[in-house]
Amino acid sequence: MFTDVAFTGNPLAVVYDGDGLTTPQCQALAREFNLSETAFPLRPQTPGADYRLRIFTPSVELPFAGHPTLGAAWAQVSRGRLVAGALVQECAAGTFGVEVSLEPAYAELTGGPPRVSGPLDPTSLLRAVGLGSEDLAGPPARRAGTGLEFSYLNVVPDAVARAVPDPPALAEITGGGLSVFAVAGPQIHARVFAGGVGVAEDPATGSAALGLGGWLVASGLGAPDGETAYVIAQGSELGRPSMLRCRVRSAGGVAVGTWVAGSIVPVARGEIHVPSERVVSRGGDEPANGAAVPA
Repeated sequence: MFTDVAFTGNPLAVVYDGDGLTTPQCQALAREFNLSETAFPLRPQTPGADYRLRIFTPSVELPFAGHPTLGAAWAQVSRGRLVAGALVQECAAGTFGVEVSLEPAYAELTGGPPRVSGPLDPTSLLRAVGLGSEDLAGPPARRAGTGLEFSYLNVVPDAVARAVPDPPALAEITGGGLSVFAVAGPQIHARVFAGGVGVAEDPATGSAALGLGGWLVASGLGAPDGETAYVIAQGSELGRPSMLRCRVRSAGGVAVGTWVAGSIVPVARGEIHVPSERVVSRGGDEPANGAAVPA
């Protein structure tokens, strides 16, 4: 996700036909793939939704996430399970609109209602990534989100690369994690640390990109009325450069809508065995003989 070059961007596993899987089985599959997220498209339960999506990191289930939403929507269209164009995804955080294109391979996600906190004390956030007060830049830290909240820490440009995560300190930050970023006009260099949900550092984070739009408007860096476009470069420190193309709409100095989009490259398909309930419940002390599901 968020790249047009294979083996860069943020990888995603999409597991189909998982309506019969239990939560522990989904979690076991996500742990086996060991990517930042694994997505399970299911039959919808909400009227008007095209599908339902469950999203798992290697350690927890998330109510919403950006790159799994975009990647799972595009993957279903590419397999002929859904039709390109406007789709509605149901997930634990609500329903979200996704626009999917096959040529070029591209998708855009509409975030939920933007929420932005007041200014935060940055001390614990700085400590969580090994930075000091001298690394702060401009507007204050805030929490924001459009389905999954993050803490946002604006720093001087060279501090983004110098950030060193402290896993125990990051685990204390609630929500999706911590976005550390520097703003240079419409271009933003970001890193996202999400140790609390089992992802030390994410190569590209669509949900954090959406929330950043609310931060920009609240901080006076986005237009008070109308739309502001911004591009986030993320993942270079992990050897997986990603590009997230975003926009935020505001009215009266308040963010009222956000969008994130990016390119998509398929790299593999196959089958994987369903984890045996005996393995899931007993920690892997018995052999698994589950049927296969497509992935």
